[in-house]
Amino acid sequence: MTRDRWTGGDDYDAYIGRWSRPVAVAFVNWLAVNAGRDWVDVGCGTGALSAAILAGAAPASVVGIDPSADFVNAAAARVDDRRGRFVVGAAAAVPLESAAADVVVSGLVLNFVPDLDVALAEMLRVTRAGGIVAGYVWDYAGGMELIRRFWDAAVELDPAARDLDEGIRFPICAPGPLQTAFESAGLAGVEVRPIDVATVFRDFDDYWTPFLSGVGPAPGYAAALETARRAALRDRLDATLPREPDGRIALTARAWAVQGWRP
Repeated sequence: MTRDRWTGGDDYDAYIGRWSRPVAVAFVNWLAVNAGRDWVDVGCGTGALSAAILAGAAPASVVGIDPSADFVNAAAARVDDRRGRFVVGAAAAVPLESAAADVVVSGLVLNFVPDLDVALAEMLRVTRAGGIVAGYVWDYAGGMELIRRFWDAAVELDPAARDLDEGIRFPICAPGPLQTAFESAGLAGVEVRPIDVATVFRDFDDYWTPFLSGVGPAPGYAAALETARRAALRDRLDATLPREPDGRIALTARAWAVQGWRP
């Protein structure tokens, strides 16, 4: 089984965290939850979604939960708000009482949990009747271009890399499977929509360097390559990524967002 490394808050932020923040803001705006609600952020990572909730949804409280103590510590250090707190815990066993929150969300995590059915059941358990359960995942197979282009280049050079490609590994990251999973969990009024944000890199190094951190699937693959093979992958990406006249690399990151309510 593939094991992805999820430690190093600063490395994660340079790789995905900086792009997850605008997605989180758009996601919170889409949910349009009334002020004064209690939220739970399952798989909070370094706190991008929790911060967006605190800044844009006027919540009564936000509890961020993540299995990585390193990420929990990073989130607590970055999100300075008395309404928010962060604790270590897993999606399969959310460390909260039943019916503890009005809104339970998960950003960029649902595809990584070992058993999505169990995780969704836990999210429903801690949601009050009439409350919202929602989440979003990257469109690894297509619209999450910074990762899609990485794996396209990697597989071209090493066909065996296809088994590690997130577009292959995570079929849940598409509208149909997300809709089915949420409806099967017992949620009503399920909706799915895309969220697109610009990901503009100042130059090739700004794009490439985060892949050397080893944090997450694609960086884990790049960091594990022997020097010559990693250089070949770097050169292939350098030759194929689009450039603006000033040297910037302008790509798009698409996430699929889903929400439903607990009857």
